[in-house]
Amino acid sequence: MPSRATVRDIAAETGVSIATVSRVLNQQGNVAPRTRELVEQAVERLGVRAPSPRGGSPKPVGGAVYLRCPYVLTDYFGVIVSSIAETLDRHGRQLVLNAGEATQHEQVLTRLPAQRELAGAILILPPETSDELIQLRARRFPFVVVDPRTPLPRDIAAVSAAHFNGARQVTAHLVRLGHTRIGVIGGPSEWLASDARLSGHAAALADAGILPDPALVRPIQPTTDHGHQAATQLLDLPNRPTALVCFNDKAAVGALQAATSRGLSVPGDLSIAGFDDLDVSRATTPALTTVRQPLQEMGRMAVSLLIRLLDRHELEALHVELATELVVRDSTAPPAS
Repeated sequence: MPSRATVRDIAAETGVSIATVSRVLNQQGNVAPRTRELVEQAVERLGVRAPSPRGGSPKPVGGAVYLRCPYVLTDYFGVIVSSIAETLDRHGRQLVLNAGEATQHEQVLTRLPAQRELAGAILILPPETSDELIQLRARRFPFVVVDPRTPLPRDIAAVSAAHFNGARQVTAHLVRLGHTRIGVIGGPSEWLASDARLSGHAAALADAGILPDPALVRPIQPTTDHGHQAATQLLDLPNRPTALVCFNDKAAVGALQAATSRGLSVPGDLSIAGFDDLDVSRATTPALTTVRQPLQEMGRMAVSLLIRLLDRHELEALHVELATELVVRDSTAPPAS
């Protein structure tokens, strides 16, 4: 046997077809687990001679990556998707994109393992349940979740921002300015990020000896219109808050509009802070204090994790949390005396 075996040698060694060996080497489906294990053991024992490229240019490596982002690809999601696409291109991987709000109710996960042209998937804020993701993992289909909506088992690879620490930072900033009555315009109550940020907010208040007030919390869908509605409700309270922390920059823009419509100056009468550090946070008047999420790095890290899964490397950390950063601008100041 040569020092570097060919695909034909591996097929002869294991007693399976050349096509089956090729499918295993290309990490495609339609191979029985025992057969796959047999071929992989032979590859590890004998090695495989790499095929010579034809036509002078290398072919794309392995199968394509399925990217599911069932949302409108603007600002937040668009930045992540662009980062993933650019990083996959550098790895020689093709991209199959599933995007847009109309795709949220499509049953796509169950079909992925049967698509032989796919090597793996990246799922951004997937609307599917944890059980559906666990079932996909049980079928040995490699995938990574970006910004999980619900808690995931430790054996499912995931990338997210440090939601708890980011919320704690921005609330602590407001407390240091002297605010003790802080309204929270949070995200959807069923989202993992919403729970983490509420906990971070409560932790910052506890550090200052302030009890959280449930009457000052409004969970919303994170849009400008919903932010406006929630801020209106909070500002109409008999004892209104002196500051608002918002789930994202869009909701904070809605809060700014609500303050203006009530003749309140920001930050003179009311401090407002966002989350994400999107372009809109620098375009408002005043510019928004916010928490920067490393959106591009989240995309790059998701690709890095997936490539390592495809290469069958052991991952020491399957749940990666990337640091957030408080960005102080002009929309926060000490409360009016």
